[in-house]
Amino acid sequence: MHISRIDRPALILVDIQKGFDNIEYWGGQRNNPCAEENASHILQLWRANDLPIFHIQHCSSNPASPLHEGNAGNAFKDEVKPRGGEAIIKKSVNSAFIGTDLKERLDGDNISKLIIVGLTTDHCVSTTTRMAGNLGFETFLVADATATFSKRGIEGEDYSAELIHATALASLKDEFATIITVAMLVRRVG
Repeated sequence: MHISRIDRPALILVDIQKGFDNIEYWGGQRNNPCAEENASHILQLWRANDLPIFHIQHCSSNPASPLHEGNAGNAFKDEVKPRGGEAIIKKSVNSAFIGTDLKERLDGDNISKLIIVGLTTDHCVSTTTRMAGNLGFETFLVADATATFSKRGIEGEDYSAELIHATALASLKDEFATIITVAMLVRRVG
């Protein structure tokens, strides 16, 4: 992968919102505590290189969800808080492409390459990544700038957040996206 300003790859920051700080609500255990810091590092790099940035904000239709617009958890985390002029795309489902104008904006700016980071790996990050790949975007998912939570299986078995994260990435690898790390991305952009 080579990234240059000519390509104008877009950074898609998926649902990096304060509501995800409520670990108990989401499963009780979380992996990759540095995901937001890593996403912030990439965001600063994108800002320094004047590359396109899209902040995705999940606005749950469930009033009890920390991500409902009426709840404080709907706000973006401070590490990645949008600046004036940066696009904010609000969604109410897992994909940033459904019920939004994200694809139209990307197409309108002739963007064909996407860098995806955010929360959570197996839900909105995965769904957005799958759709990006299916829509024909050259898609890169930054493994250490994403995170998820533990899950309970259909028979009550516990699956660790790290296992859920790893299997979500494995399911996306090479079919929907190229899986990279922050270090790999920084070497190519910097």
